[in-house]
Amino acid sequence: MIKLVEGFNKYITIAGFKDVHINKIDHILSSVRKMLNTAAIQFFDAKLIAGWEHLYFAALNALKAFKNQTNISKSLAVECLLYACAQRQIRVALGLIGIKQSSSEIAVLIITDEKSAAEQAFEEISRLVLGERDDAVLELSDEKMVCIRRLFGISDTELATKLEDYGEKEALSDFVIEHIALLVTQR
Repeated sequence: MIKLVEGFNKYITIAGFKDVHINKIDHILSSVRKMLNTAAIQFFDAKLIAGWEHLYFAALNALKAFKNQTNISKSLAVECLLYACAQRQIRVALGLIGIKQSSSEIAVLIITDEKSAAEQAFEEISRLVLGERDDAVLELSDEKMVCIRRLFGISDTELATKLEDYGEKEALSDFVIEHIALLVTQR
């Protein structure tokens, strides 16, 4: 998915990969950053991503933080990671939702100024990631819901408050986006 965010004049690309084999995380990250110096790129363990909306709203909040000069980190990619995890500490966020050697399903978030740069960045990442492109890894499953609820501290009672208006997966996704938005108030 490549989407233009008009208020920021940026393109956001979100994609998933399954059956990923990561030998050296540092190698992947340094290779991507060397090749794509015009893009902000962040990788996530897809098992803790509550749909593409989760990453999209994290990116929007990160862009807004940079625009308003309220960003925590110096890097847009890292700011996206912080928002996606609703954390202020980079090391904590990396440990929770960053990719690990054991990550078999990953999500990629790319932010660029031009659509062609987004397409080029995605092509390069697709070549580097040893896995199969599959956006289904972004979708909520019952197994993911348990892990995501634990990560964001969403209780049964809290979830029940939205079940009258939403299905369980939509309610959880909504809560994750609310947690992302609440990070702004913690600054």
